Amino acid sequence: MIVTIDGPAGAGKSSIAKRVAQRLGFEFLDTGALYRAVTLGAIRAQIDFQDVDALVQYAKQVNLRWDGQRVFLNGDDVSDEIRSPTVTDAIRFVADVPEVRHQLSRLQREIAVGRDIVTEGRDQGSEVFPRAECKIFLTASAQERARRRQKQLADAGRPMQIEQILRAQERRDEEDRSRPVGALRPADDARVIQSDGMTSEQVLEDALRIVEEVRRRDERHAPRQPADTNSTGGDS
Repeated sequence: MIVTIDGPAGAGKSSIAKRVAQRLGFEFLDTGALYRAVTLGAIRAQIDFQDVDALVQYAKQVNLRWDGQRVFLNGDDVSDEIRSPTVTDAIRFVADVPEVRHQLSRLQREIAVGRDIVTEGRDQGSEVFPRAECKIFLTASAQERARRRQKQLADAGRPMQIEQILRAQERRDEEDRSRPVGALRPADDARVIQSDGMTSEQVLEDALRIVEEVRRRDERHAPRQPADTNSTGGDS
């Protein structure tokens, strides 16, 4: 079973997706880690981020492997290195290239084959896994997302005015909605969770309830197994 959780920046989808996967006993596919790995590889290869053709060629030939917990780039475990500020600052140059997104979307589909998996992003249900059994779109108002971000920054010792957070968030939202590939939008058949005023526990329980409803629905519509016509029944 594939569960996709999409939504705008600041909606809390990453933490919820991880907790949903844990509660269900599913694997969590960190799609961002794959983009980060390609970005790190391009940095190591000294590729100019303005050279789109070179980035596409690199994405086509790079060897990426995900084992459920760690990410490997050309055989090297880069799970920690991809979280560096250098990679974070450069990832947009890779993630915004349609051909690179196509390559990594294909890899994500290959990874998911035969697995029970929870995946999150902005286009998992609408583009990457259009046939996923359960699609959730987690969102919140701009003010709510900015308030949460402000608290997160304050807890990390980086206080910031909410007006500044809102401006940056609005730019990010507009960029995400207008991308030519992988644009932020709920899939037509996604269940929307509007999380304003909800605690993280309430959001988690709401998401798990949706997954359970989808499971029951699929069980009701699953074809019945035919009776065993080879049974003789009775004495011979």
